[in-house]
Amino acid sequence: MSQTDCLQALQQAIKANTPISYTTSANESTTSLLSASQILIGSTPFPKDAPTRYTRPTAAAGGAGDPVSSPSNFFSLSAVYLAWLMRDTPGAEYMKAARENGLTVGFVSVTERKAVVEWLEGKGSGIGRVVPIAGETTTPPGSPLASPRRPVSPSKRAHGTTDAVSSPSKRPYVADTADLEVVKRIRANEVELRDRNTVLRGVKSNNFSALHLMYSDKIKKLKEGKPATSATPSASAGNAMQPRKAKHTYPIIVISSSPTSLITMHNVKRFLQESTFELSADARAREGNARAEDVVHIDRLRPSLLSNSTQNGSGSGAGKVNGATRGQMQRYFVVDGVEALNKFGTDAWDRVVCVMTTGQTWQFRPYKWSDPRTLFHHVKGVYVTWTNDPPNTKIKDWNVTELKIDPHRRHVDKSVVAHFWRMLDDWTLANKPWLIKA
Repeated sequence: MSQTDCLQALQQAIKANTPISYTTSANESTTSLLSASQILIGSTPFPKDAPTRYTRPTAAAGGAGDPVSSPSNFFSLSAVYLAWLMRDTPGAEYMKAARENGLTVGFVSVTERKAVVEWLEGKGSGIGRVVPIAGETTTPPGSPLASPRRPVSPSKRAHGTTDAVSSPSKRPYVADTADLEVVKRIRANEVELRDRNTVLRGVKSNNFSALHLMYSDKIKKLKEGKPATSATPSASAGNAMQPRKAKHTYPIIVISSSPTSLITMHNVKRFLQESTFELSADARAREGNARAEDVVHIDRLRPSLLSNSTQNGSGSGAGKVNGATRGQMQRYFVVDGVEALNKFGTDAWDRVVCVMTTGQTWQFRPYKWSDPRTLFHHVKGVYVTWTNDPPNTKIKDWNVTELKIDPHRRHVDKSVVAHFWRMLDDWTLANKPWLIKA
């Protein structure tokens, strides 16, 4: 068998489960494709760098030539065999194996690997990519191209006694073989053109007119300085677009119940409301109560949407009324356990906007989402620690923000708390805006 038939030999060996091994230039057996010089398919050796009849995608359509005259237009035997050998390997590992086996160029790409494997297993036709052997036809059996026309004798042509098959009115159309091959190659290489609009539009059109109607009146009144009322969508928006904002719903913050936590039910109110950190033991001694309340409320003057927008304006004193910043008094509830959280009803987790953690996973076991990666996808995660503590490797995969408290400098507490409220406002506005009081 010639070298140009190595692809057919490989295909037949794969179908028949024939053993395939490697040999060196000294005809010694080896298990490394890199050190091998020949691939032994059954009992027939082939040079591993022998070009196959499978054309590379860089070869021009219709101008690939043959493996002998243009070997650079075809995949080598080692590249094709490695693609089949690692057919189920992830793309990154496959690319790494190709480089380790000396196939820095000329290897079968990840996108081409599936088609090559299907052809080797007899599932693909390989039309337009596999050059046929001399004398071999790629026309499928039973097609019009495979049914040769019977010649008509001169006597029948002279007397008009030709049969129905050779009759001009009933003779099937037979396309040119070369034209069919060109058309197949063109269709195989066609790429659907897409522009920016088709990519952004996607396959499903979305209509956000209901959201526009819901907030247009509210935004207009905010710009005019008038008190905004809750936006009510039109009847055409349907019940699905009804706002989820309730009249007496307040956001909830869940802290850790660990005794080593810096923020506890004893000192959380003074820290978040008065911007002063106090050790939990000192706060407990000051209160004279060893058992803290299970629910603590925080009242905070939050800058309104109007003040945020007017402070960026051009007028002097924007966002000020009689020297005071415009804002709304926002109430938050703080709990340190699921039992206290259940007092707020079945939809309490819909109102949780923040979970403070010490990096201990046991804290999340009774939660609605016990996996921290899932939990911090639904709520804002905050990891509270000292400024001089080393980084915690347990939280590197969690979606949490570090809140560092200085052990000694109390004058920086105000900036730490302001940073906490700022990032919590941004998260709540983006994920649970119905909990923010306008």
